[in-house]
Amino acid sequence: MSDSNLAKILYVDDEPINLELFQIMYEDDYNVLIAESGFNGLEMLRDNLDIKLVISDMKMPEMNGLEFIQKLKNDYPDLPCMMLSGYEIREDIAKAMEDGLIVSYMRKPFDNEELSDIIQKYIG
Repeated sequence: MSDSNLAKILYVDDEPINLELFQIMYEDDYNVLIAESGFNGLEMLRDNLDIKLVISDMKMPEMNGLEFIQKLKNDYPDLPCMMLSGYEIREDIAKAMEDGLIVSYMRKPFDNEELSDIIQKYIG
C-alpha cells in the first residue's frame, strides 16, 4: 500500500526476502520503494525525485552498495544515504561515513527502533 502523503524512502537489496520484510516493517510510516540492484535503484531515483532517504545493502552483485551510492551522489549530492550490511564495518565504509558519502551504517540484523530513529532524523 502506498500513501502519497508519506515520505518516500528507497531500500536497495539483492535479497527479495529482505526487500519484502523491510517494506512490511515500514509501509505504515513511509512510502517504501524497493529495488533489487544498484542499477534498479538508480532508475527508481530518476523516476521518483521526491525520495528523501536511500538505504542500501552493501554486498550486491555487479554493483555493491558503496558503488551505487557513489553513482547516485553524482546526480543527487544532497540525498542522505545509509548502509546496511551483514558484516562488520569495513575500512571503505568507515571512510564513506567520514567523507559524508553515507550518513549512517547499521549491521544486519538491525534493531527496528534504532533504524526508525535514524530514518526520522534524515527525512525531516
